[in-house]
Amino acid sequence: MIHARQFHLRERGIALLVAILMFALATTLAAAITYSKAMAARRAAATFTMEQALQAGMAAESLAAIAIDNNGGAKQTHLAQEWAQPLGPVEIEGTGVWIQAQVEDLSGRFNLNSVVKWDGTKFDTDEHQVEIFRRLLREVGLEDRWADLLVDWIDPDNQPYGSGGEDTLYLSQNPPYRPPNTFITHPSELLALPGFGPERFAKIAPYVTALPIDAVVNVCTASGPVLDATRNDGQTEFAQVDLPAQRKKGCWPLPSAYLAGISDPKQTPLVTPLTGEKSSWFRLRTQVRIGTAEFVLYSVLFRELNTNRVRTVQRSFGSE
Repeated sequence: MIHARQFHLRERGIALLVAILMFALATTLAAAITYSKAMAARRAAATFTMEQALQAGMAAESLAAIAIDNNGGAKQTHLAQEWAQPLGPVEIEGTGVWIQAQVEDLSGRFNLNSVVKWDGTKFDTDEHQVEIFRRLLREVGLEDRWADLLVDWIDPDNQPYGSGGEDTLYLSQNPPYRPPNTFITHPSELLALPGFGPERFAKIAPYVTALPIDAVVNVCTASGPVLDATRNDGQTEFAQVDLPAQRKKGCWPLPSAYLAGISDPKQTPLVTPLTGEKSSWFRLRTQVRIGTAEFVLYSVLFRELNTNRVRTVQRSFGSE
């Protein structure tokens, strides 16, 4: 009797243990299924919100294109015109989506790709543009040796230029990599230069862009350091001027006055083809708010000077 009772108790204990294990397993599975469904719902909501933000950004692009197109018949592109005025914040009616946008003239910046030129048979270093970039680097408090590294980052040959570097330099980095030896598509590629770092990039970023090599600097919208560097005559004139105040009513300085003020006559024929008063390249910064979520869309817009047709050529979320 005693042995039978002990056996029966043992069986009840095993059954209880199995029941506890089954309950724990069922609870774990239920929690996993609930978590998976919750995450799927959050992913769907995030995807929908991102799509909403993209559509709102594209709507802002359309508004910016209209404003830029309306300026197409003007002789000059300057900061007193409609396209340069900020939009919003304004709600897209009935959607709960708020947008705030601002267009910037990229032709008012130094074009990093211009340190290389086409000489008729191949791409080669543009010494004049390299010197301008050196001047701009010094204007913002950076070492001018980065100009040589930029040349080697872009030019197609494998020979170091000045104090620059080619494959040997980049393959010694950790991790190793190679320079692309082609034109860059975004100024942030400067961060790939060994040792350049985010602090230096923050200083130079407002003054540089990455455009086709035939883009010119619009003196009506360029910043003081870019105006001074483009002259390349040793003067520091425009960096000290309150440009926004001078440009409230139109273009300043006028291209003719800008070129006439070059102190070194040898620079005038070199600077003249690099400057203009009408722009083709613009950047739109659109801030979109949907509920508590915020997105920033950067769009590069190109205006054809012959037809004034405006199209978007590049988009990026959250990064200039």
